[in-house]
Amino acid sequence: MTESFQDFVSAIEEAEGQPGAACAALERLAKNAVGAKLFTLMTVESATLSGRRIYSNMPEAYPVSGRKRLPAGCWTSEVVGKRRIFVANNIAAIADVFPDHELIRSLGCESIMNIPVAVAGNVIGTINCLDVAGSYTGEQVDAACSLALPGIACFLMASALFENAP
Repeated sequence: MTESFQDFVSAIEEAEGQPGAACAALERLAKNAVGAKLFTLMTVESATLSGRRIYSNMPEAYPVSGRKRLPAGCWTSEVVGKRRIFVANNIAAIADVFPDHELIRSLGCESIMNIPVAVAGNVIGTINCLDVAGSYTGEQVDAACSLALPGIACFLMASALFENAP
C-alpha cells in the first residue's frame, strides 16, 4: 500500500510518538513521490544560518542532534534565499557543497534533493532526500512540490512540541 495524504493526516492527528510519527509519515510520502534512501528533516534559522536535524531514517549515521552550521554559498542562496529546491545528482556536485560527502557516498547515496519548507516568506526547514546517482530529474523536482504542505505541518508541530517541552 502506498502512503496517501489521508494516511499522513491520520499520523499528524495521533497523540503518541510526536513529532516522530508525523515525520515518519512524511518520509513515506517522500519515498512514494520522489524516492529516498536517506531521508532527514532539518530546521533552518536564517538569522544564524544554522539548523537542527529533527528527523532521520538513518539515525546511526545522521542522528537527531543539536545545532549545526548550514552550507554557505550557492546552497544557502538557492534554498534559504530564493526558496528553490537544490539538486545535486552526483557525488562530485555533492562534495562541492557538503563536507560529509564521503559519509553520504558510504550510505549508497550520490544524489541529493533539498526541498525548502517556507512559512510567511521564511524558510523554516528543509526536507532532504538522498538516493543513488542521477535520481532526481525534473519530474521528481515537480513531484517534490507536493511535500511542502506536509513539511510545514511537521516543522510547525516539532517547533510547538519542542517549545512546550519541560
